[in-house]
Amino acid sequence: MTEAERDELVAPQKGPCVICSKAPAVHVDHCHETGRVRGVLCFNCNSAIGKLGDDPDAVRRAAAYLEGSPWKPTLVAPGVYRLPS
Repeated sequence: MTEAERDELVAPQKGPCVICSKAPAVHVDHCHETGRVRGVLCFNCNSAIGKLGDDPDAVRRAAAYLEGSPWKPTLVAPGVYRLPS
């Protein structure tokens, strides 16, 4: 991807990262399985979702944790847990 192509993606965002809204969006985020570009984020937000394994459920659990909502799976059988919805 060229710098101009990246800038075209950033234009609708008006510049800042769409996750934190603080830092400049300069890092192209993409799906590691498909290669599809999702958008442009700041370095910290791009790294954070990567460290969470690009897993939306992990991101939701992180948000619930930060908001003070307990994340407690329910044991339904030995070694089998049901996640809260």
